[in-house]
Amino acid sequence: MKYTNLPHTDIKVSKICLGTMTWGEQNTAPEGHEQMDFALEKGVNFFDVAELYPVPAKLETYGATEEIIGTWFKKSGNRDKIVLATKIAGPGAYTAHIRSTGFSKESIKEAVEGSLRRLQTDYIDLYQLHWPTRPVNCFGVRRFPYDNFQKKNEGFQQILEYLEEIKKEGKIREIGLSNESAWGTMKYLNISEQKDLPRPITIQNSYSLLHRPFETNLSEVCMQENIGLLAYSPLAFGVLSGKYLNGTPKDSRVALYPNYNRYSSPESEKAVRAYLKIAEKYGLSLTQLSLAFVNELPFLTSNIIGASKMSQLKENIDSINVELSQEIKDEVNAVHELMPNPAP
Repeated sequence: MKYTNLPHTDIKVSKICLGTMTWGEQNTAPEGHEQMDFALEKGVNFFDVAELYPVPAKLETYGATEEIIGTWFKKSGNRDKIVLATKIAGPGAYTAHIRSTGFSKESIKEAVEGSLRRLQTDYIDLYQLHWPTRPVNCFGVRRFPYDNFQKKNEGFQQILEYLEEIKKEGKIREIGLSNESAWGTMKYLNISEQKDLPRPITIQNSYSLLHRPFETNLSEVCMQENIGLLAYSPLAFGVLSGKYLNGTPKDSRVALYPNYNRYSSPESEKAVRAYLKIAEKYGLSLTQLSLAFVNELPFLTSNIIGASKMSQLKENIDSINVELSQEIKDEVNAVHELMPNPAP
C-alpha cells in the first residue's frame, strides 16, 4: 500500500480508501465485516462513510452502514488502526427523512452525536459536509442552476464556528467538504484563515475517466491551497470495469437502481470502449487503468473504491501497485480530448 498525509496534518492515510455505501443495502453486515478485515490486511487504513448510507437513502436503512462499521470496531478492537471519515447530510428531498434544517448548530450536533453512537467510537477523524445547502450542479447535473438563482448566505462562518466547538470537545479531529464548488471551497478557506477557524483539509468530489470537470478549476484550488481530493466513483458506478459493455448484469447497481444511470449514456459507452482498447494494448484490465489513472493524480489524497463483491475489492485495492507510463497517460488524455466528460 502507498500512504500520504491528510493535508496540514500528520494523519497518515492509505491512498486507497474503503468506500462503504453499499453496506446495509447491497451488502450484509457480515460482508461489510469481511471487506474491512481484508482491506486492513492489505494496508488500507482509511474508511469513508456517511450518516445517510446506505444508498439509495431511505428511512428504513438510515444509518445502517455506520452501524455495521460500529459493530466491526466493537468485535475487532481495530478502531485505533483506522482513519475514519463520515459526513453530515445536506438538506433536500433526498434526505427529508433525516432532517430539514441544513447545517444549523443543532443539526451538526445531532448528526455528530448520532454518528458517534452508531459507529461505537468517541471521535471521528474527518468530518465532512456532504453537499452545500445552496443549489449547485452536482450529482449528475451539468448546468449551473442560474435560472432560479438566488443569492443566499450559506453561513460559512457560522458552520465553521459550530464545527470548532465540536472539535474542541474532541469529537472530531479535522473537517472536509464534499460535492463543493471552487467558489464554495475558497469561501471556506478564506473565512477559516481570516477568523482563525477550522480549515477544511479535503474535498470529496466525483472523479473518473468519464467525469473530469474537477480539473477545470478545483484541481488548481487543491494544488495552490493544499487541500486534498478524496475521489469518489472512480469506476463510475462500475461502468469503467467494462462489465456493462455486453448488457447489464442482473445483480449490478444499474440493474437494481435504474435511476443510477449518469454514467450509462451512449457517449460514455463509446469512451469506455476507447479506454478498454488502451488497457488491452498495455496488458491491463480496464479497472486497473481507470483506478491507476486516479491514483496518480497530483492533487489526490485518496481514491475511494467501493465493491459489492470480494473479487472486485481485491482488484480495486491491487490497483495501487499499477503504475502508468507517460505514454499510457498521453493516450488516455487523447481520448479525453476527443470525448471530454461524456458523463455528467
